Amino acid sequence: MIHYNLRCKKGHAFESWFQSSSAYEQQERRKLVNCPVCGSSDVERAIMAPQIVSKKGRDTAPAESVPAASPAPATEVIPPSPSTPLLMTQERELRAKLKELRDHIVSNADNVGERFPNEARKMHYGDIEHRPIYGEASPDEARALIDEGVEVMPLPTLPDDRN
Repeated sequence: MIHYNLRCKKGHAFESWFQSSSAYEQQERRKLVNCPVCGSSDVERAIMAPQIVSKKGRDTAPAESVPAASPAPATEVIPPSPSTPLLMTQERELRAKLKELRDHIVSNADNVGERFPNEARKMHYGDIEHRPIYGEASPDEARALIDEGVEVMPLPTLPDDRN
């Protein structure tokens, strides 16, 4: 993962994480990197000072930044620090809403586990009464349900759910 400090042409500074430098460049070319303040897709990488870990004490020391006319090199990585929030406000709000949606579904629907594809099919074809359910389905089972016209949707999975 690569963390970039970004700036739009209107001067709004923000940050984001990307899978790799090529992933950032590809998203930038396709105008998928947008300023969260004004929505501008005219975004460039801001000059960043890397943090270097010494072999001796594993202490981090920020390097001096040197003014440059071009964007920072794509290989530059900054490890997170307490002063660098990992998530922007909008991302935190989105995660909170997704968690709220997930919690609502879990508390108001029956967990049918691995029986989900069969139960959803039975409800779709009128064999059993409709009720809110959730459970597990493989990607192939989910595709088959969708092909049959059964309305299904995956529950949002948040990074905290995997820890």
